[in-house]
Amino acid sequence: MPLPINVSFLAFLATLPLSLLLAQQTPSTLDPPAGERLFLTLHAKGDQVYICKEGVTEFAWALKNPDAQLFDQDNKPFGKHFAGPAWEANDGSRVDAKPVNQAPSPEPDSIAWLLLKVVSHEGNGILAQATSIQRIHTKGGKAPSSGCDSVHAGQESRAPYTADYLFYAAK
Repeated sequence: MPLPINVSFLAFLATLPLSLLLAQQTPSTLDPPAGERLFLTLHAKGDQVYICKEGVTEFAWALKNPDAQLFDQDNKPFGKHFAGPAWEANDGSRVDAKPVNQAPSPEPDSIAWLLLKVVSHEGNGILAQATSIQRIHTKGGKAPSSGCDSVHAGQESRAPYTADYLFYAAK
């Protein structure tokens, strides 16, 4: 005998974004090192900035820098994310990091998810304790698929994106 279907529950499910229904799980390859704990979650909204460059055999869009504002969990301005890659809090603390690993975003046309290792610190504020950063839940930000040729060499293109950045520190 088939199970009864709760129509109101199905109607509720239809209102949810597909990304929630697919439950974006962070791949284990992006786990922070053992001995670290999550201490800060920020949301970024801005652009990935690309520049048209000549390569060995063709022209292609290359990442120049991120340019995003950071917001805390209450959607209050926290700081900014920019070339380095770097993150700077409004309290003056700053970290620079380098990518350690990446995984494709489950969102089509979105930049990869990353695990980054913090390589330098400035200031004594909240970011001073950061050791690793995850970039997850990305939406958008990919380089254009066309428009980079000899006529457009040196031209910039901005790709809007959002992402969550999770900051980890030693336990």
